[in-house]
Amino acid sequence: QVQLVESGGGLVQAGGSLRLSCAASGSIFSISAMGWHRQPPGKQRELVATITSGGSTNYADSAKGRFTISRDNAKNTVYLQMNSLKPEDTAVYYCNANIASYTSWRYQNYWGQGTQVTVSS
Repeated sequence: QVQLVESGGGLVQAGGSLRLSCAASGSIFSISAMGWHRQPPGKQRELVATITSGGSTNYADSAKGRFTISRDNAKNTVYLQMNSLKPEDTAVYYCNANIASYTSWRYQNYWGQGTQVTVSS
């Protein structure tokens, strides 16, 4: 019964900003790494950023300097602050997390349903 739910997507003008949120809920025992992927129209899904339980981050080259991933462990939530947005950032953004539940003490990778981000010129 572990679930991930994204929010914060929408339409924004080029150069603007958006903040995505993804909250995990359910019978959570522990969460290790969390991250964000995106899938532009007609293209393959690609990694955007990841963050470990200790706060270490990793970014795709396209996101470095513009995007910031963070997490609030008390709220089981991961965020993606996106600044200086470009039209090529338009995509469906998916959050994911490695989670061990009380019902199954083994880490499994969970995915959210995705949230649309559209950047206009």
